[in-house]
Amino acid sequence: MRDFKIGVIIDCFQLGLRKGIEAAVKVGAQGIQFYGNTKEITPETFGKEERRELSAFIAERGLEVSAICGDIGNFMEPSRNAERIKRAKLMVDMALDFGTKVVTTHIGAVPSRTSDPLYAVLQNVCRELGSYAADNGVMFAIETGPETAVVLREFLDSLKSGGMGVNLDPANLVMVPKDDPVAAVDILAPYIVHTHAKDGVNIKDCDPAEVYAAFDDGSYPDLEKVMGGAPFKELILGEGDVPWEEYLNALTAIGYNGYLTIEREEGTDRYGDISKGVEFLKARIN
Repeated sequence: MRDFKIGVIIDCFQLGLRKGIEAAVKVGAQGIQFYGNTKEITPETFGKEERRELSAFIAERGLEVSAICGDIGNFMEPSRNAERIKRAKLMVDMALDFGTKVVTTHIGAVPSRTSDPLYAVLQNVCRELGSYAADNGVMFAIETGPETAVVLREFLDSLKSGGMGVNLDPANLVMVPKDDPVAAVDILAPYIVHTHAKDGVNIKDCDPAEVYAAFDDGSYPDLEKVMGGAPFKELILGEGDVPWEEYLNALTAIGYNGYLTIEREEGTDRYGDISKGVEFLKARIN
């Protein structure tokens, strides 16, 4: 029996914070994830009272927070890492105030060679963040995508940190490194604490580091212009190359029973697409 909860990233509705929460209720989600680095919410300015009020607003609607999206730019520029580490730790504090113990984030593309100087840079960052998260009972969950599951597993093993986990996004694996999301479940099993439900297709080979560097300022660049043609396309659940039956079976086999949190980053009818996604997942869970 498949035992998952369905969540949505409310920012994907493009309706604002509270209207996005209301939309999550209407589509039948059980939980929500939201970005902790927006005009409406930042860890530095969204204070304790605002957090209490928003937490009550969420709870009154029968929802829970599955995770905070802590993307604040990758950690591939050492000169900026002290500032970003400080903000990331504030995300941990904010997550606790919202009753969740997961902060998801992109750290940048982990090099395939451990001798690459950037490998040690990312290790040092993640060890510090993992230690802070573990001390507070929180997990920093690295989102899959820039590197293959094998590379990410080796990196996580090297950290020996109880505070670092994985936010498994099957579409990112399909779209960018063209990795198998089903095999990724087994490879990353000990670290999976949250997942995104997203679908897509790869159009052409691309450099994952180049792709994710383009998102470093927090915006969504026109990759078709940046890279001379879109290297991938995100699609409605069930319309891409994620093998959902096998993927969900694999999650069940490892004992994962957490959130499948829908993320829809493209399209002109976000509400409609997310609503279809909820129904798509419900049909495969029940």
